Amino acid sequence: MKKILLITALLISTLAASAQKNTSLSYIDKFKADAIRIMQETGIPASIILGVAMHESACGNSAVAQNLNNQFGVKGGGTSVYYKHKKKVKSSYKQYDSITESFEDFARIMTERKQFSHLADQLTQYDYVAWAKGIQRSGYASSRKWASQVLGLINKYKLYDLDQTPADHPALLQPAPDPTDQTGIQPKMANNQ
Repeated sequence: MKKILLITALLISTLAASAQKNTSLSYIDKFKADAIRIMQETGIPASIILGVAMHESACGNSAVAQNLNNQFGVKGGGTSVYYKHKKKVKSSYKQYDSITESFEDFARIMTERKQFSHLADQLTQYDYVAWAKGIQRSGYASSRKWASQVLGLINKYKLYDLDQTPADHPALLQPAPDPTDQTGIQPKMANNQ
């Protein structure tokens, strides 16, 4: 009897672990290019875009994210309906045709809605701390801990590195010397050797 209970417990824990589709790192890898593209188009830090999406969607694992493609917890657009365990669920969260559409709508909200658009006018893509606090102050979430939770994700996964561009680091723009270059000219060493 104990063996059956042990096996059942292990099976349940395995199923629970496998039910969560995305890990934080796989979510970042999957959507960092979209976040960087949106940052370049709008000036919203990629770290903010990914941090908010990770927080609001539980890295794409929440029911709203999986059933409505809503990665940012955006409400509105009428009542959305989906099924969970063969049960009809009515939701006030907005439904999107794709996850990319959800990312683009978040950028639209941040740049076009009066309550948030002042942030894009006042802050740069490098001010991720000010963005998080400003989004919270402007009423995006009711939780007082929201900005610190988003910033915690940004810092834990070093998402602020995505806010950097090659233009910020001129050395990254110069190609490395080709060691197979047959011209006979040796590249100069940094210490003049």
